[in-house]
Amino acid sequence: MTVDSTEQYGFGTKAIHSGAPIDPHTGAVIEPISLSTTFAQSEPSKPLGIYEYSRSANPNRDNFEIAVASLEGAKYALALSSGSATTALVIQSLPINSHIISGGDVYGGTHRYFTQVGNTHGVEATFVGNLVQDLKANLRDNTRLVWLETPSNPTLSVTDIAKVTQILKDHEAETGNRVLLAVDNTFLSPYISNPLSHGADIVVHSVTKYINGHSDVVMGVLATNDDELHNRFRFLQNAIGSIPSPFDSWLAHRGLKTLHLRVRQASQTAQKIAEILAAHPLVSKVNYPGLKSHPNHDVVARQHRDGLGGGMISFRINGGANAASVFTSSTKLFTLAESLGGIESLVEVPAIMTHGGIPKAERESNGVYDDLVRVSVGIEETDDLIADIKQALEKAAA
Repeated sequence: MTVDSTEQYGFGTKAIHSGAPIDPHTGAVIEPISLSTTFAQSEPSKPLGIYEYSRSANPNRDNFEIAVASLEGAKYALALSSGSATTALVIQSLPINSHIISGGDVYGGTHRYFTQVGNTHGVEATFVGNLVQDLKANLRDNTRLVWLETPSNPTLSVTDIAKVTQILKDHEAETGNRVLLAVDNTFLSPYISNPLSHGADIVVHSVTKYINGHSDVVMGVLATNDDELHNRFRFLQNAIGSIPSPFDSWLAHRGLKTLHLRVRQASQTAQKIAEILAAHPLVSKVNYPGLKSHPNHDVVARQHRDGLGGGMISFRINGGANAASVFTSSTKLFTLAESLGGIESLVEVPAIMTHGGIPKAERESNGVYDDLVRVSVGIEETDDLIADIKQALEKAAA
C-alpha cells in the first residue's frame, strides 16, 4: 500500500498515525481485527468494498504495510509470513540462471536459503568479504542482485550503501545490465536507517525483530519505490501465499507504534555496554557500530540517525568456546536464546546457534568464531543490564 498523509510529520508521529484511520462506524481509535477470509460481492466479480479474499489483501495487513512504507520512506511495502519468506520472495522474483552477490557475513538462514534452496531454482550465490572492495570484480553478465546486510549478522560490519549503489550504477552504464540492491535493515530498523534513501532498490526486514519488538510475532516485510518491482512482488505475494495472519499484522502494527522509543533506549544502553566490554580484560574484540573504534564509524555517522549504533553487539571472549558458554549461561537478565530486537535482552553464541549451519572454515573467514558472543540489548534499566554483564564476565573469568 502507498504512503499516506502523515508523510510530512516526524518519525514518532508517523509511527503512531500511519495506516491508523479512525473507524468510521464506531469511532474506534485502534483498528479492529478483520478475521474474515472472504468478502461479499453485489454481483459476480463486483465486491461490496475493496476486498475479495484475504490471501490477496486484508485490512490489517494493508494498514501495517502503509505504516512500514511511511517509516521507510517508500512508496510500497509488502508483508510476508516471516523474514525468511521475504528473502525467498525476492530470490524467486529473479529469472532462472541468475547470479547474486552477497556479503559473506549474513544471517545463517539467508546463507542457507541462498546455498540450499535458491540453487535448486537455478540461482547461484557468490559470497564476498567486503562488498565495496570486492563487488566489481565479482559482477557477471547474469548478476541480477546484490544482497547486503548492514550492520551484518553477527559481526556488525557496516557497509556504505551509497558506494555499493554507485558501483552498480557504473556497471549498468558500462554494460546495460541492471543489478538490484537489496538491503536487510533488520538490525537497525527504519528508525535508525532508511536504505532506500541511500540508493537501495529493496529493503527487507524480519518483522519478528525490532519492528514488532515483543517476541510474539513471526513475520517479514519488504519495501521499495520501484513500480515494476512492486507489481512483481505483489503478484508473488498473492501467488505464493506466504502471508501473515490478520492478528499477526495487527500485533506487528501495534508494536511498530513504539519503535522509536524502544530502539532509542536499546541503542543508548548498548553504547554504554559496548564501551564497558571494550575496556574489559576478558574481552579481546568488540563489534559495535557506535564505538569510534569501529572500522567504518564515519559511515555510521552518515548512514545512521544521530549516529546511533543500534541495539546489537557482538564480542569475542578470552577462553574460547567454554568461556562463551559460561558467560551466556550465567546472565540473569539476558536470556540465552536466538532472535533479537525484542523488549527483553537476549544473548547467544552464533557459531553453534544462529550460524551453526555454515561450514566452520567459511564461518571463521567472516569472523564468526567459537568464542563470539552476540548480544541483543532490550529496554530494561541500563544499570541493571550493565550489572548483569559484569557479573557474567566475572563468572566466565573464573
